[in-house]
Amino acid sequence: MASVLTLGVATTAYSQTVMRNSISVAQNSHQGVGIDVLAQEVEKGTNGRIIIKNFYSGSLGGERESIESVQLGTQELAASSTGPVPNFVPAVRILDIPFLFRDKAHARAVLDGPIGQAMLKEFDSKGFKALAWSENGVRHMTNSKRPVNGPDDLKGLKMRTMENPVHVAAYKGFGIITTPMAFPEVFTALQQGVVDGQENPLSVIMASKFDQVQKHMTLTGHVYSPAIYLMNKAAFDKLSPADQKVFLDAAKVASQAQRARVDQDDANGVAELRKKGMLVVENVDKAAFVARLKPVNAQFEKEFGKDKIDAIRNYK
Repeated sequence: MASVLTLGVATTAYSQTVMRNSISVAQNSHQGVGIDVLAQEVEKGTNGRIIIKNFYSGSLGGERESIESVQLGTQELAASSTGPVPNFVPAVRILDIPFLFRDKAHARAVLDGPIGQAMLKEFDSKGFKALAWSENGVRHMTNSKRPVNGPDDLKGLKMRTMENPVHVAAYKGFGIITTPMAFPEVFTALQQGVVDGQENPLSVIMASKFDQVQKHMTLTGHVYSPAIYLMNKAAFDKLSPADQKVFLDAAKVASQAQRARVDQDDANGVAELRKKGMLVVENVDKAAFVARLKPVNAQFEKEFGKDKIDAIRNYK
C-alpha cells in the first residue's frame, strides 16, 4: 500500500508543469490582478496540470529583462506595459504616440478589433506568442519640483521615461530632460533626486507609492499605455490545441479583470493621492500640449505613415 501511494504521488508531481510569470509592479496593482487571474484560469482550465507561479515587484528583473527572458525561453511568461516592447517588435511603437486615442474606450476598441489583433501576430516571428492585449492605463505626470499647468512648466524637468523611443522623442518635444530607466529603479531615483519626476497611470502611481517621493501630479493623460501578456513561442507551440485555447481564453479573462481594476483606480485615485498629500492639477488644456508636439507628430507621420495613424485615430 505504501509503495502504491508513493508511486501515485510521484506520478502526480511528474505530470504537473510549473511556469513562471512576472510583473515589475506590486501584486496589489492592476497588473497583479491580471496575472493572478491568468494563473487561476490556466490552473482551472487544465485541471491543475499547469501551474503558473507569479513573481511581483520586478523580482525577476524589469519589464525589458523579463521580455528578453521570455524570448530566450528562460522564463515562460511575462506581463508588461508596451514601454520596452518596441525594442523587440517595432510595429508596436505606433501605439505609444501621445494623444493617439480619444479615451480608454477608444483604445480598447482598437486593440480588441482588427488593428490590434493583427498587431498581435507580429510577435510570432520574434519568439513570442502574444496571448492578449491588456491595459496599463492613461499616463499622467508627477514631479517633486513644481505644479505643471501647461507644457511650458515641463521645460528643464528631469523625468524618468520608459525605455521607449517614441516616448523619449515626444517628451523631448515638451522640453523635458529625458532619462530612460527600468521601472524597478524608479522609486529610488526619485527618492535620491536623480530625476525630478516620472509619468505613469494612476494605478501604477498608487501601487508604487510614488506619493512618498512626489509632491505634484498633473492629469495630462498624454499617453494611453497598453499592456500585453506574452508567452515564449516554443513553450506555447508545445501545448496541445486544447491547452493553447485555455491560455488564450485565460488571457482574455485576465485582461477584463485588469481593465476593471484600472477603471476602479482611475475613479478613486485622485482622491486617494490627495489624502496622502499630493497636489493635483486636474483641469489641463490638452490642446496646448498637443500643439507643442506638432513637430514631433510630423516626424511620427513620416515614420509610421499618416494613413496608419489616422486609421487608429478615426477607428470607431
